[in-house]
Amino acid sequence: SLFIDGERVNDLPPKERDIAMVFQNYALYPHMTVFDNMAFGLKLRKMPKQEIAERVHAAANILEIEHLLKRKPKALSGGQRQRVALGRSIVREPKVFLMDEPLSNLDAKLRVTMRTEISKLHQRLEATIIYVTHDQTEAMTMGDRIVVMNEGEIQQVAKPHDIYHYPANLFVAGFIGSPGMNFFKGMIEEQHGELFFTNPSIRFHIPEEKAKRLKEKGYAGQPMTLGVRPEHIVQMTGNDRLFDSVLKATVEVNENLGSELIVHASTGNERLTV
Repeated sequence: SLFIDGERVNDLPPKERDIAMVFQNYALYPHMTVFDNMAFGLKLRKMPKQEIAERVHAAANILEIEHLLKRKPKALSGGQRQRVALGRSIVREPKVFLMDEPLSNLDAKLRVTMRTEISKLHQRLEATIIYVTHDQTEAMTMGDRIVVMNEGEIQQVAKPHDIYHYPANLFVAGFIGSPGMNFFKGMIEEQHGELFFTNPSIRFHIPEEKAKRLKEKGYAGQPMTLGVRPEHIVQMTGNDRLFDSVLKATVEVNENLGSELIVHASTGNERLTV
């Protein structure tokens, strides 16, 4: 069941649910000006003209599109059209916004700008926004609470920090993070009271705190999948005795992103990203 302000809305027709939608493809009326596009829903509700004008100008001021109110959609850029689509929802003053991949039609630089604008808008309106996206960066930077789904099934519901650091399963662990997490299949072995993760290509010492939990749960001697994020593997310099686990690998490809260098390497049958 879906409740808004304590009221069950499952059985209400959509027009009575007080939910506004922002579409991926803007869905603006091409023959109407920006003002008329934003005012259209209010006119259908037979709201007084003065109040319509006040709401439209207030929303246009928030979105910085007041100078565009007399233009038609064909004279606007993608980012401007998306602002108009947002404005059309804002003037409704709904209880809930549904945003369906609203930035996917924009170029990369504009997506970053609009991401910030929507976050600021969320803080200003203090409204609930359900935001659908395939872009994990959008989800991590904009979401207070993230629902990760796979083929229609909910995998995890948590804050961005928890999704990243405490993924519920392999799908979530591999989905969140760029570049993606490294996965290695192997066994947990116990030697002289200490635990090691091993397979034919690698051998990792398991830190004491994690080893204690694994022992308590009876995982010693069991097959396991080890997940290691690329940023948690560092280049060894100097004395290898300073490191719990040392892995020798052959570099295959370097990707220089300016702020960071992504290294794709191999060791035995394993591929890893650092």
